[in-house]
Amino acid sequence: MNSTIKSLDELVSIRKELKKQNKKVVFTNGCFDILHAGHVDYIAKAKEKGDVLIVAVNSDSSTKRIKGPTRPIVPQNERAFIISSLKPVDYAFIFEEDTPYEVIKKIVPDVLVKGADWAPDKIVGRDIVEASGGKVETIEFVNDQSTTNIIKTVLDRCNK
Repeated sequence: MNSTIKSLDELVSIRKELKKQNKKVVFTNGCFDILHAGHVDYIAKAKEKGDVLIVAVNSDSSTKRIKGPTRPIVPQNERAFIISSLKPVDYAFIFEEDTPYEVIKKIVPDVLVKGADWAPDKIVGRDIVEASGGKVETIEFVNDQSTTNIIKTVLDRCNK
């Protein structure tokens, strides 16, 4: 396993150390199935919001519940490895729940980041982060890429 892929317990311990060092911790999450340029741009922009970026990757079972029975395409360990290998990512981990609420409650990041397609009042964990004096920010997507569109393009081309 990549050394930047951690368990939640390890991340809680790391977070305590980072707090002592006055490091600003940024947190984001997603399925990240079939990584594309939009994901990479989003992660790079998330990292710009602080000193340390933690990325939570939905497990296979949670991705299936969120995206449907044909997803994910890429297994969770591969998705976590790819995400953790990106230069802006300091730590990654896999979580089983459909939302990262319990994870956010344990880590309490300084900045919680989601895509601008999320209404600010619908961002899971907002209450925890703001109650601790942190910020919730959204990032605009620079292109119209999505894993769903990539899958559709592949299927369309295979059916021609």
